[in-house]
Amino acid sequence: MERMHPDVAPYDALLLVSFGGPEGADDVVPFLENVTRGRGIPRDRLEEVGQHYHLFGGRSPINDQNRALLAALRADLAEAGVELPVYWGNRNWDPYLATTLGQMAADGVRRAACFVTSAYSSYSSCRQYRENLADAVAVVQNAPELDKLRHYFNHSGFVEPMVDATLAALADLPEAHRSGAHLAFVTHSIPTAMNDTSGPEGGAYVAQHRSVAAEVVSRVLQETGREHPSELVFCSRSGAPHVPWLEPDINDHLEEQHDRGTPAVVMVPIGFVSDHMEVIYDLDTEAMVTAEKLGLPVRRAATAGTDPRFVRAIRDLLLERAAVERGEAVARNAAGGLAASWDRCPAGCCPNPRGDRPALCGA
Repeated sequence: MERMHPDVAPYDALLLVSFGGPEGADDVVPFLENVTRGRGIPRDRLEEVGQHYHLFGGRSPINDQNRALLAALRADLAEAGVELPVYWGNRNWDPYLATTLGQMAADGVRRAACFVTSAYSSYSSCRQYRENLADAVAVVQNAPELDKLRHYFNHSGFVEPMVDATLAALADLPEAHRSGAHLAFVTHSIPTAMNDTSGPEGGAYVAQHRSVAAEVVSRVLQETGREHPSELVFCSRSGAPHVPWLEPDINDHLEEQHDRGTPAVVMVPIGFVSDHMEVIYDLDTEAMVTAEKLGLPVRRAATAGTDPRFVRAIRDLLLERAAVERGEAVARNAAGGLAASWDRCPAGCCPNPRGDRPALCGA
């Protein structure tokens, strides 16, 4: 019997869109200049931040993680009978989006779905990617039409790996400290004003993270019989000191938990899909040093990475959106208290704090 192939029309390619990162010591400052262009950050500050990368040989882990995700995704699609080429382009480092779109155009790609390695709503985690896509399309002749797949923070393929990672981290704690362990759900801090304007009604960035955290706590309760205390906390604050950013910082939070007599903490990096620099430096390095000084037992839960459930979730999002574009009714996967997100970002959603710029994939 001939094998049935899932219908991906109208798409003839999938584009993995990511942040990018330096591949060696000489790349670090130029990469940071790309990231901060237009924000007036002095070079000496960039060199200071660059020391985080130099602790790891000047190499960000993100590109290798994207290569692993690409390989896993291509294998999953092939196994499922989805015949679709998968490309990869970055905002801030090679392979740049414009270069990748140029290759896609040369290959005859007419319309592509875009999976962005950022699961939540905010300017920096959504609209800025859409602006970068618009910039790239503007300089590529015959660039393909692009559709960004919806936010997936509450897709079960993302949530379930985070639940299992939290359970594994709890199990790794000394037994005497395990039952009273605190769960610190960690994500990238952003300016409070950016959170206030995130999503169509504001506040979406924090609300989405809290929804995921609550779902993880609930499922851990189901598995262990214990409802662990928890809080949403932040890392990687940057920018002018007078500008309010989301708090508390993970290091301050660990000190607070120690002062409260909390027996142990599990850091759950729900804001990241893989072990980005924010995870291996801010959590595995800096926060662990804080925990060691405090004498506080701390474990860090794994990220989704290339967990097969997360990889399948990308395929599910692709097939879901393809069906929507064909005018078909679809059942959308969404775990927890929030509904599945919109396909096209509403007008005015997550505005650029420095002024309007063209952006693709919106209403």
